[in-house]
Amino acid sequence: MSIYEFQPLLVFSICVAAAFGAVMGSFLNCMAYRLAHNESFIKGRSRCPKCGHELGGFELIPVFSWLFQKGRCRACKEKISARYPLSELLFALITVLCLLRFDLSILCLRNYIFLCCLFALALTDIESMIIPNGFPIVMAAVWFACAPAVPGNLPDFLWSLLACAVYGGGMLVISLILDRILGRESLGGGDIKLIGVSALYLGLAGTLFMLMAACVFGLIYTLARRKKTKGKPFPFGPFIALACAVMCLYGRPLVDWYLGLITF
Repeated sequence: MSIYEFQPLLVFSICVAAAFGAVMGSFLNCMAYRLAHNESFIKGRSRCPKCGHELGGFELIPVFSWLFQKGRCRACKEKISARYPLSELLFALITVLCLLRFDLSILCLRNYIFLCCLFALALTDIESMIIPNGFPIVMAAVWFACAPAVPGNLPDFLWSLLACAVYGGGMLVISLILDRILGRESLGGGDIKLIGVSALYLGLAGTLFMLMAACVFGLIYTLARRKKTKGKPFPFGPFIALACAVMCLYGRPLVDWYLGLITF
């Protein structure tokens, strides 16, 4: 069944996806914060990071609780970062886009989990400059688990494995060479694993475009904040994650459009 077969179903699906995405955005944001601070994201209720006040049901409503409380904790009155409602709104949008792009399918489920991992690891990397190994492991496990049910054939499966080996191994070799030349770490191990696993989802051409987009995003960020970032390391994982998300949702049309420009 497709959500496009019946317009009321399409509208209902979008509303449900937005609400679910906001909840997931809240959860993934909490997960990222706890992982960055070496805390369990499974045990323990959500709490204020300033005073430790455990949040009640009303305080857990995505976006609206932040608005009703005027961006402050009900207990200590300290400001709550706008990162929380923005994360919820952004992931609500991502969830809706994923549903509209892939419809109700196993491909939608697979890619949605991929997007969840990208979102959480980007926030974790921003907070701690580390991409936990669990994210690439989950992404790879989900890809292999869904492979039999995703439309395609054996050559597509093998091409994806080749892309993983080429980009994962290639980035490792390039990183080692740059480390030797620069005398410092050029690309983190988490970034290399992320690129390699993402190649399973994006393929040979898609991953190449993803890397180019990630470099462009990183360059724009560096130029925009050159005074604050000068001489300081900054996480590259979020830019890889952003580029992966763009390519996951719209990679095929973008690649076809670009190839059409250079085809005579």
